[in-house]
Amino acid sequence: MAASVFDSPHFARLFPTGEAGRLFTDTAEVRAMLLVEGALAKVQGDMGLIPKESAYFIHRSAMEVQVDPSGLADATGTNGVSVPGLVSAFRKAMEAPEHAQYIHFGATSQDVIDTGLMLRLRSLLTLCEKDLRATLSALAALAEAHADTPMSARTYGQHATLTSFGAQAAEWGRPLLGLLDELPALRDACLMVSLSGAAGTSGAFGPQAPTIRAGLAKDLNLADPGQSWHTDRTPILRIADWLTRISLALAKLGEDLIAMAMSGIGEVDLGGGGGSSTMPQKQNPVAPSALVALAAQARSHLLTLQGASVQKHQRDGAAWFTEWLTLPQLCLSAASALIIAKDQTARLSPRIEAMAQSVQEPLGLVHAEALSFALAATMPRPDAQAATKALCQEALASDTPLATLAARDFPALDAATLFSPAHQMGQAPTEARAFAATVRARS
Repeated sequence: MAASVFDSPHFARLFPTGEAGRLFTDTAEVRAMLLVEGALAKVQGDMGLIPKESAYFIHRSAMEVQVDPSGLADATGTNGVSVPGLVSAFRKAMEAPEHAQYIHFGATSQDVIDTGLMLRLRSLLTLCEKDLRATLSALAALAEAHADTPMSARTYGQHATLTSFGAQAAEWGRPLLGLLDELPALRDACLMVSLSGAAGTSGAFGPQAPTIRAGLAKDLNLADPGQSWHTDRTPILRIADWLTRISLALAKLGEDLIAMAMSGIGEVDLGGGGGSSTMPQKQNPVAPSALVALAAQARSHLLTLQGASVQKHQRDGAAWFTEWLTLPQLCLSAASALIIAKDQTARLSPRIEAMAQSVQEPLGLVHAEALSFALAATMPRPDAQAATKALCQEALASDTPLATLAARDFPALDAATLFSPAHQMGQAPTEARAFAATVRARS
């Protein structure tokens, strides 16, 4: 097995990462850092801090030069960061020492690495939003189409009262809708440049430091933090938290689908399942299981990132290295979960006959709560509950439907209406349609 399933060719369809996978490669990181170096030179040239001709040459070269990441290995192993090796390779590749001397003027390695990371995280959030919207659209379609399709709700894994499959789809989608709503503010607050120099003081830039930083932010279309955030990892933590909550919301979908697809329940059609090497009759809930596993990975990495956010003094190499080890895995866990969920929700459909079997089970005990409230209209609530419980016990003991016993003891009840699934779903159909309408309004 590969060190990471995201780098494994034979796990590529089980844990797909799509375009997001390309953002967390050595090539993508080097390219992002070169763009930062080029933008910094351009801003400094416009301000007259370095020769304008050199700034133009560096900026153009940053978009054209190819630096082999493997060539940075020795320098990175020695220095602990890749930027010194990258700057050296960039200068050499430019073949113009009179201009190359102004590369990385006044910046520190963390400025370049963190700003380059933000460029990649911006692209990641864009990809996640696209797949999130597609998943929400699929869930909204299910919610609207099956707003009135009754199914048994479950508490503690057991049949409780009635809901609708549309309401179940809305339940899966509402947390995702909330996360989608958070995205604009998350982007504005967290996607920012870093330009603070060796100890976070911007000492090499002098009084022009704020202007240079603002110019870099504008050129890269990132926010200007107005300060150093070398050891304040709040922006990273907030993005990581959002991605983890995406994974957790999709794990809820996965857990429910695993249960609903179980043998003997079979209330959903997953649109295809995995086969067994020895049991040809099986169709395993592979995609839902992957959603659950990816969430487990994401939340464990978030915990590690939170620990790494406690950083010593003005720079902390060990904490920073810990971030490198965990953040890419967390990001790809969320991206992979969204790809899987997008595909699974597009193929998902209810097995209405199987749902009807649990709704219309012979004894009708799923209607017990409705019966107790109906009786409470004419007697004290505790008495209504006691009477209903006694009838349920009699139904089990005598194998007699609850409706029959209720009609016997309480002939004034409208049993036909009371025990009709269409009348016992409460607000479920309304909430399903409201969710679908909200998703449509945000698309």
